[in-house]
Amino acid sequence: MATKDKNIWILIIFILSGLVIGGLIGELATRVDWLWWLSYGQTFGLSDPIVLDLSVVQITFALMFKISVASIIGMLLAIIIYRKV
Repeated sequence: MATKDKNIWILIIFILSGLVIGGLIGELATRVDWLWWLSYGQTFGLSDPIVLDLSVVQITFALMFKISVASIIGMLLAIIIYRKV
């Protein structure tokens, strides 16, 4: 069972790495005229943070996602690399 759990965590790390690297490539692609389409995407999440004030402690929750074509390609490449390795 530990091997299966380890493989799932490695897959999650691969997917998150693919999303981050793809997002970075998408941001860099905005400067190149013929690669503008890699940065095309959508941002969604909590635009205004949710604040939980318990008088002793104050916790702020905020979560935003920016998905672009490059980050989706990065995620797919990460899954393919994970399957090959």
